[in-house]
Amino acid sequence: MVADNRAYDLIGFGDEVPGVLAMVAAAREYRRRTQKPPRMLLMSKGNMQQGIGGHLVRGGLAYLDRSQISPQQRQTLRLDTFGAPPAIYQEFLQKAGVKQIALDPQKADAALREMLKTAGVATLSNIEISSVQIENGKISSIKTATGETYTGKQFIDATVNAELAQAAQVKKLTGFETFGLPESELPVTLVFETKGISPQKLKDIELPYIKRFANRADTAAQEQLLKACAQEAWRAEILQKDMLDAKGNPKSLWIGADFIDVRASALSVVYHSWRGQKLSLHESGFILDRGNIAILGSDRLSWNALLFNVTGTEAEKLARNGGKPTPEMLAEISFIEKWFKSLGATAVTPASELYIRHAGNITGVVEPLSGAKMLSGGVSEAEALGTFSYHFDVRGGIPGIGDRARSKGFPSVSFHQPTFNIGIRHAIVKAVPNLAVVSPASGFEGLASSAGRIVEFNAAVGQGLGIAAVIAIQTNRNLADISNQQVRQVLRETGKLPPIFGRPGEQATLLAQLETSLAQA
Repeated sequence: MVADNRAYDLIGFGDEVPGVLAMVAAAREYRRRTQKPPRMLLMSKGNMQQGIGGHLVRGGLAYLDRSQISPQQRQTLRLDTFGAPPAIYQEFLQKAGVKQIALDPQKADAALREMLKTAGVATLSNIEISSVQIENGKISSIKTATGETYTGKQFIDATVNAELAQAAQVKKLTGFETFGLPESELPVTLVFETKGISPQKLKDIELPYIKRFANRADTAAQEQLLKACAQEAWRAEILQKDMLDAKGNPKSLWIGADFIDVRASALSVVYHSWRGQKLSLHESGFILDRGNIAILGSDRLSWNALLFNVTGTEAEKLARNGGKPTPEMLAEISFIEKWFKSLGATAVTPASELYIRHAGNITGVVEPLSGAKMLSGGVSEAEALGTFSYHFDVRGGIPGIGDRARSKGFPSVSFHQPTFNIGIRHAIVKAVPNLAVVSPASGFEGLASSAGRIVEFNAAVGQGLGIAAVIAIQTNRNLADISNQQVRQVLRETGKLPPIFGRPGEQATLLAQLETSLAQA
């Protein structure tokens, strides 16, 4: 095939939502400054005909993790339920019809398509990178596996494994290598939807199980509990006690406006007992966890619940393969389908791609972002582009971190939830100064990726990077030359600078000591 050379000002690689919004923000800012159509291209190795929006769309992750602001802070600062989301993210949620938590993948796809089209961003699907041309330390072009070459001035990588950055020879650590644990990784999820079970019906199914598991006199239920725990009485005891709250009431489903929180492990116990597989992620290789459930219709539910254990190497391999589920994962879905249909579901449909929470982190960014810096309040108020609050969420755990911490003299790896101000400099590569990575693979250190992997946070970073890219293009500079303050000024001028309320936490020094210690061999 004859190579097809095409030139753009900005090229994005990866269609995860923060990357899409970065491109939209850039195109809008370019039009605002020049009154001319932008020359911007969004490329993805995913099939965007099946939906634009990465793991939120093709991966079906309908239950959104939102910024978690305490009631006291919301009242004091007069904030909404989820604080002050970045303007472009709030716009996306409104266009997709999100009430609070639940994002219908089809509506999300439609909203993102409309935003890209209106902004004038070109798109290309099913792109594999053959090579990246570097000139004077900067990316000059991307050559695809089919022979086309696309040149650009600035580049934004929005893949979970920093695939464009890796092709540009940026070093990426595997797994939690930042803690000396390269093969320890967060689990991946194969999200699935059920039809035929309403929220109330699900509650009616779960509640009797909770009561039975909590009743020590119910020998059949206790045997079922033990079976799910592979006859480990201590494990069954923990699960049994967790069926009731502090007042002795059953911890049944919490049903919100458009979401369900599963508070007890009753359904997990029933499934694992039925499967004859131990309720242990790391021993069985999978777990039907307490689900985060998005309500997408009267009897249409989306489940973030089926977790699979992966190593750091496996997470990278899955990301390289476009997030496609393995045959073993699809085999487990067949059991999920059979079990849910026994509960009354009429259909069980898995997503076409996995939700990969984390797949390592790049190094050599302009300003690395650690968990300790998050806990210290993030960037200064004078340069902040927004504020985000979320706990250090390592769902499924980081294998080996507890033992490694104790060997270094730290009895615990649990820390308070950070509320921190947002910047862009942790996402920009120092050695390849016209490249940024906005994803869980950004320049996070220590525990930072556990809070920094959340889409809402990265949407704010992406919005900032889009603006920064246009400033760089217009002034013939690189992304690495653009400061947080310059981006902040644009947000202020356009009325999109949200309230800033990051605050230092008392455990920041201790977390800094832990992160430094665990990073050492």
